[in-house]
Parts: sequence; structure tokens; C-alpha cells
Amino acid sequence: MAADSLERRLRAAIRTIPDFPRPGIQFKDITTVLAEPALFHETLNALAEWAGERSPDKVVGVDARGFLFAAPVADRLGVGLVPVRKPGKLPFTTLQQSYDLEYGTNVLEVHSDAVGNGERVVVVDDLLATGGTVAAAARLVGALGGEMIGAAFVIELGFLGGRSQLDGYECYSLVNFD
Repeated sequence: MAADSLERRLRAAIRTIPDFPRPGIQFKDITTVLAEPALFHETLNALAEWAGERSPDKVVGVDARGFLFAAPVADRLGVGLVPVRKPGKLPFTTLQQSYDLEYGTNVLEVHSDAVGNGERVVVVDDLLATGGTVAAAARLVGALGGEMIGAAFVIELGFLGGRSQLDGYECYSLVNFD
């Protein structure tokens, strides 16, 4: 199906939950996409096609909803998956990076051996909001000697200006809520 058809179908499927997880937040719920096998499959194919054109060595998935999209994309591309998690969830030596959220701050961790020197990395996540999460993941990749070559998202909340945090990185989103 055409990209505009996928965008239209995603826009129709994604539900907005007001005041979650905090008052004033308009949460974009992707469980409706996951529940529709054909739409989920098409979404994964679109993300994998974009990522594959960049020839990554690894795909980074960000805790937690990003794992749902990054793992199948890595599988489709035949490359490694790097989980970037919240603190205390990874069993090996880690590097940490703090970042700002739309509604607070948090920390991400990655295994210290997850990305090799010079490896090309694409981040795949469900949502681009303020850009803080992906910018933190990019800093972790760089600290490990890798090169972030782009980031792909199912949803972009364009009105939050997240791309400005990712200046210098190519970004791709399937649907933008301005």
C-alpha cells in the first residue's frame, strides 16, 4: 500500500488518551496498531525499509514501547538489536545518560559492549516527542564509539519540536501529529 494510505490508517488507528500519565498530556496509544496484524506488519515493513536503506550494523530500541518495533526491524534487516533501558534493568556493566521528558527527567542505560567502534546504528522508537530520549540514546551510542545514522518513529508529535534535539541526524516518522 502507498505511504499515504499507511499514514491515514495509522492516524485512524492510534487513539489519544487525555491526561495520561499526567494532567495535560495527550498520550498516543499504539496498542491499537499492535492489535491489527496487517497494520502492524505494514508499519514494521515501512520502518525496516527506511532503516535498511541506511545500512545499519545495529538497531537500537528504547525502553519499552520502542522494543516492540525495533526488534522486528532488526530481525528483518538481519542486524543486531541493542536494548536501551531504564536504570537497573540490564545485567552487565552499563553506561548511563540522563535526559528530559515532556513531563520530567529520566535516565537510560546501555551495556558497555552493545555497540562496537565504528558500528552504524539506527534508533527505532514508537514516538518522537521532545527528542530527549533519542538524543540520550545517540549520546550513548557515541560514547561506545558507534555512529548514529538516523532515527525512525511510528509517531511524531511535531508541535513539541523533538527534531531540534536531533539536529544532524536524519529522522523519519510514519505519522505526524502537529
